[in-house]
Amino acid sequence: MRMTDCTPTHQEQKANTMEKVSVDHHDNGVRVLTLRDPQRRNAIGDVMGAELIAAADRVRADDAARALVVTGEGTAFCAGADLPALFGDLDRAVTDTHDRLQEYYRAFFSILELPIPTIAAVNGAAVGAGLNLAMACDIRIAGPDASFGATFSKIGLHPGGGCTWFLVRALGAGRALHTLLLGDPLDAEQAVAWGLAEGPSEDPVAAAVALAARFAAVEPRLARHIKRSVAIAVETGDLGATLEYESWAQAASASSPQLQKWVAKFRS
Repeated sequence: MRMTDCTPTHQEQKANTMEKVSVDHHDNGVRVLTLRDPQRRNAIGDVMGAELIAAADRVRADDAARALVVTGEGTAFCAGADLPALFGDLDRAVTDTHDRLQEYYRAFFSILELPIPTIAAVNGAAVGAGLNLAMACDIRIAGPDASFGATFSKIGLHPGGGCTWFLVRALGAGRALHTLLLGDPLDAEQAVAWGLAEGPSEDPVAAAVALAARFAAVEPRLARHIKRSVAIAVETGDLGATLEYESWAQAASASSPQLQKWVAKFRS
């Protein structure tokens, strides 16, 4: 019987190769997504944005993935958007810019929508769209040089990409308004004091990977259900909706071998 040649074609290899984003696999189910454009301080242009979406799709389809760490190569986490590409065309209609922005936002919402726990290892500046990417993760670990910059107002631009929603949820309305109106970046110490991030950690990537490994050790379906339950509690603020989801998720977990071992201890 003739064996089929499974070697990828040149086009397939090119499609599977990402230039500005990489995803490293750890054996314990941890995945590390790294923005790799340090010369531009990992600013999110069209290529990187498309690759972020593709990388998130790969992680979502990866049955062995248990937790994701997001970080940036070099001295910055992510310096924000490609401003000329998004806002440099003065002849573009407002409706066209609106549609373009909605498409652009998908880069960080693709991370927000992942069902597994996500951690941003913020090794340097996270500015504008870069702040949104960090906030799209469930948890942020700040390095000593981290800064969190909602700097939109400083350049005459309204916040976008969910930044208002992210900051109100994390900081409360007063501190969010303070931060958005003034546009002053929060350094690592202030971000931690205000509850925006954890740390500061001398090596935020190592700290994030270690925490991700602990998350990855939780039974996968249970971890996903807990993440969803927290999201419902935050997004709806509705005790009834939270209880409804919790009761179904708790019932689904009742037959787990881990729980049944504890039940057996009380029976003996």
